[in-house]
Amino acid sequence: MAAFLLIHGAWHGAWCWDKTAAALRAGGHDVTAIDLPSHGDDPTPAAEVTLDSYVERIGEALAAIGGPAIVVGHSMGGIAITAAAEAFPDRIAKLVYLTAFLPRNGESLLALEGRNPKPAVPPALVISETEPTATLQDDLIVPLFFHDCTPQDQQMATARLTPQSLAPMSTELVLTPERFGSIQRIYIEGTDDRAISLELQRDMHGTSGVHAVLSLDASHSPFLSMPEALADQLASLA
Repeated sequence: MAAFLLIHGAWHGAWCWDKTAAALRAGGHDVTAIDLPSHGDDPTPAAEVTLDSYVERIGEALAAIGGPAIVVGHSMGGIAITAAAEAFPDRIAKLVYLTAFLPRNGESLLALEGRNPKPAVPPALVISETEPTATLQDDLIVPLFFHDCTPQDQQMATARLTPQSLAPMSTELVLTPERFGSIQRIYIEGTDDRAISLELQRDMHGTSGVHAVLSLDASHSPFLSMPEALADQLASLA
């Protein structure tokens, strides 16, 4: 059995993993899902959040787990787990990118979006006029993130999204072969993802040296729309 650490993406929180975590635990795995600063139930003001604060929170979770964990990052969580891997390579057994941003050395999330042939999230952003944060246009949330989820999950997830700090999106990562590069990386595609296009997903994992690619015929949110299938894929990596 394996220890999993699940890291959510932008606007989300640990709550998004509840169904997948339950399925993994039913298979005997240890599962930890955390709120990054300002997300979910964490009270940190979004305007104060940086990528370094994400890394610090992930490091605390890894230390609490004890042994090396399989770390899963969804969407912008791919940026966070990549930075954490550079900081704490000895605490991570594998990195799993679930329809996630997978940067190379010197890249930021915004730089990766610049490679997206079908940008969908940037036009949907609503930038705050008073602080460096963004929300999303209400009518675009479900089409972008949750179109294959049940109406109940669509309503629940939309209601739980929180403002997103812009700082982690613009931070360029410094990655080395000796640290981040030493960890096995697996990419799980969402072939019906309307937030991060399949073309960009394949561009990222095709140029970043992943060890394996798996696929789900899912939206941007397979943790809600097909949690058992996702849990089976994650368990297969243990």
